[in-house]
Amino acid sequence: MDFKEIVVKNRSYRRFDGSHSLDRETLTDLVDCARQVPSGANLQPLRYIVSCEPEMNARIYDTLAWAAYLPDWTGPEPAERPTGYVVIVTPEPVKDITRVDLGIAAQTIVLAAAAKGLGGCMFANIKRGELGKLLSLPEETVIPLVIALGRPVEKVVLEEVGEDGSIRYYRTEDGSHHVPKRSLAEVLLQVHA
Repeated sequence: MDFKEIVVKNRSYRRFDGSHSLDRETLTDLVDCARQVPSGANLQPLRYIVSCEPEMNARIYDTLAWAAYLPDWTGPEPAERPTGYVVIVTPEPVKDITRVDLGIAAQTIVLAAAAKGLGGCMFANIKRGELGKLLSLPEETVIPLVIALGRPVEKVVLEEVGEDGSIRYYRTEDGSHHVPKRSLAEVLLQVHA
């Protein structure tokens, strides 16, 4: 699989095969990929907590808000929940340079997961206080992002943004998850060749 195929395969999956367990080695390898990416001023401000333990996973799951564009859906059924999590934390308030590192690290994790046949979903809508207590984190620790991981069981369809201009994802009756994407012509403003 070439890199572009991995990028296209890497979607925000919200339903997983709950019987497909992830292990410590897999999650640790994903973090190892992320720790090796470039970091602004080489500050390396991000830290990681991983979980593949079912009870802890269930408790982390309860701190996340699922699919804002699907208001009638409260999240995956128990058999379709993630089997692993990477919680990204930083010991100090998030600065602009940290946000860049966060995006690079998170994307690296989900791309590495996709290369392993896994899928993920990034969450910024988090009950941070509750999750911080669950993980026994010091009060000053910031939790900017959680990545849910597992073997995806949903079909994700990429399509061009329609005439109405809506970028809202949606589900069809067959359970397929549709994601409107802007066309290359719309996002590529200039080419100097």
